[in-house]
Amino acid sequence: MGDPYITKPKVYLLGRQVVVDQELERFLADEGLTFTTDTAVAAEILNEIAGRTCYLSFGKGRKSNREYLENILASKHGSVLEHAVWNLLITGVSRALTHELVRHRAGFGYSQLSQRYVDESEARYVVPPLYQQNAELRARWQQTIECVRRAYAELAEATSAYVQERYPELPPRERRKWARQAARSILPNACETKIFVTGNSRAWRHFLELRGSPHADTEIRLLAVEIGRILKRESPNLFQDVEIIDEPDGMPSVRVTHSKV
Repeated sequence: MGDPYITKPKVYLLGRQVVVDQELERFLADEGLTFTTDTAVAAEILNEIAGRTCYLSFGKGRKSNREYLENILASKHGSVLEHAVWNLLITGVSRALTHELVRHRAGFGYSQLSQRYVDESEARYVVPPLYQQNAELRARWQQTIECVRRAYAELAEATSAYVQERYPELPPRERRKWARQAARSILPNACETKIFVTGNSRAWRHFLELRGSPHADTEIRLLAVEIGRILKRESPNLFQDVEIIDEPDGMPSVRVTHSKV
């Protein structure tokens, strides 16, 4: 199983958009328009096309893509940003974190590991950042977690035996699900989970602004910082006003110049 205790999240960038060039050329030809841009990032191209569609400004007032999107951000034309989408797979985070993450609904989609179907006897646990700073508190925390781990395994086994005796007609898979969905009730918020998240750039910006703040929960704040770094590499123009800075508390945070776009 390796180290059952996790101290930082992992974020995997699994999906990004592409531009269907043939269809773009067909649209431009049909409408008698011309369009060129200086970015190769599909999300940035699509956002520029979306914005120019609103005013049929193709071939007019040409600016660099960065300048064009900066104007979109400054004018808070946020709906344009909803056309750029990224898919992230996040691991090494706690259930406490995802309870907050899934509150971000508009512009997001989620698929999360199910504790009803997955045996958590060998689950890993996320060490709260505060306990990572103090060896004594971490030791006490881990002692508590180990008690819960043993209790879950014993309870799940006993529950499975009861379900098999009480409901012998159930298929084995259903019996396991019934047992795990009951036993999971004692698992703590620190239990590690995995979650696949799809979000558009407007939604991601809102997440970064709120959860990357020094006032946010520390675990989700550090996740926001990691996601912010990834998205800035992915799309320097769409996230041009997003900064990762070091705070007096010794941890990084996210600052967004154009708030609530």
